[in-house]
Amino acid sequence: MPELLLDVQGLETTFKTSEGIVHAVNGVSFGLKEGETLGVVGESGCGKSVTMLSILGLIPTPPGNVKAGTANFFDRDLLKMSSDEIRAIRGAQIGMVFQDPMTSLNPVLTVGRQLTEPLMLHLGMTKKQADDRAAELLEMVGIPNAKDRLADYPHQFSGGMRQRVMIAMAISCSPQLLIADEPTTALDVTIQAQITDLIKRLRNELGMAIVWITHDLGVVAGIAQRVIVMYGGYIIEEAQVNELFANPAHPYTIGLIGSLPRIDQGENTKLASIDGLPPMLFEMPKHCPFAPRCKWVMERCWNENPVLETVAPEHRVACWVDVKKERPR
Repeated sequence: MPELLLDVQGLETTFKTSEGIVHAVNGVSFGLKEGETLGVVGESGCGKSVTMLSILGLIPTPPGNVKAGTANFFDRDLLKMSSDEIRAIRGAQIGMVFQDPMTSLNPVLTVGRQLTEPLMLHLGMTKKQADDRAAELLEMVGIPNAKDRLADYPHQFSGGMRQRVMIAMAISCSPQLLIADEPTTALDVTIQAQITDLIKRLRNELGMAIVWITHDLGVVAGIAQRVIVMYGGYIIEEAQVNELFANPAHPYTIGLIGSLPRIDQGENTKLASIDGLPPMLFEMPKHCPFAPRCKWVMERCWNENPVLETVAPEHRVACWVDVKKERPR
């Protein structure tokens, strides 16, 4: 068994709002092996991005507060590091691609300036060395006339090209871990496929581990080896990607997969939908957070929040119901 590159245990993050304390992440635990690609799936507000931002020390405090947990990266707890220590890790050993490249890139600095800064800061390169490496990185991510484009500003690039610049920045110091937070959400389908293929190619070339955050199970099927499904700040299912699609065990996961269009179904086949709205967790739930939306809900679901239990090799689910047999576990 390969040693875990990242080991997160019992992570809890809350946000103080005018309406009360929002429990955004509730005891999340997962591991990531070296070179592995982990998909993190769930609808907006389920805690996917907050989990990763908490690990990287990027939660604004206040209103955010990482209340509990550990996040061991190479046996060093990221959550106990000082600002200077975590800043030395970010960019150098852990790269991150954010959701919207237009708001992530500084509009008043050239792309070259933004690419060379981490190279000089983390790797101690000279300005000339950093410029040469920045041009190499832009070529690596498929931007033509790379050397000339270093002098351009973010608004002079298209959305897909800006995302490529963000990927180049994230991999500039050859990190061991890349966190991609819905990197294709704002892009059209053709560009989405190009970006996904690019990250897969870079993963194979550089040997880095990837955490891919998305609400699109179709993307996960093409890039991830293992998937965790989140709902209401909890991990509710975890499995190898093939196992998850073949044998989804949580009603929410079944709903997500049922909402995907499939080429092996007729044109008159209706897509499934999940009724209701995701929870606003001002209080820690004493019942299953998915119970109000679940068609298999039973009495125990309203009285007790299930914990993750193994239902098959490398497959865990938090549900009191065996949905295949439609009876209690």
